[in-house]
Amino acid sequence: MPNPAPATDPAALDAVDLRILRELAADGRLTNAALAARVGVAESTCLTRVRSLRERDIVRGIHADVDLAALGYPIQAVVKVRLGSHNRDHVASFHKILATVPGALRILHVGGEDDYLIHVAVASTQQLRDLVLEHINVHPVVRHTETQLVFEEIPGAGVL
Repeated sequence: MPNPAPATDPAALDAVDLRILRELAADGRLTNAALAARVGVAESTCLTRVRSLRERDIVRGIHADVDLAALGYPIQAVVKVRLGSHNRDHVASFHKILATVPGALRILHVGGEDDYLIHVAVASTQQLRDLVLEHINVHPVVRHTETQLVFEEIPGAGVL
């Protein structure tokens, strides 16, 4: 059976769209006037292009890069999770639990030896231990967890 077509055809993005996306990814706080000037298009064109990118769910939001330590969450970790069953109902049940894990920043459902990578931020090592024991290991489908401390987060080059 052929794979379904992607939701958005990358060919539908032209050079102007890509310049807009690069600028927004670098600084989502740009005003429309500043963005238009950087991209080299009229403000009305820029506004129309950004609106179209949002409507097509290419731009799904603009987010703040928050200093977690300044908020009282100086410890970050990645919790690797392996399931004992991949029954669709078990996985769906586990997804509901994951959505409620306090301090979860990003949850990745992955292929390979592990099934999930959960990036968390917590106030203390005790809170990290409790998070794993009380919110992840308690689910009956979880077979194994491994917790890795994050020493440093290094931004990647990205795709733009």
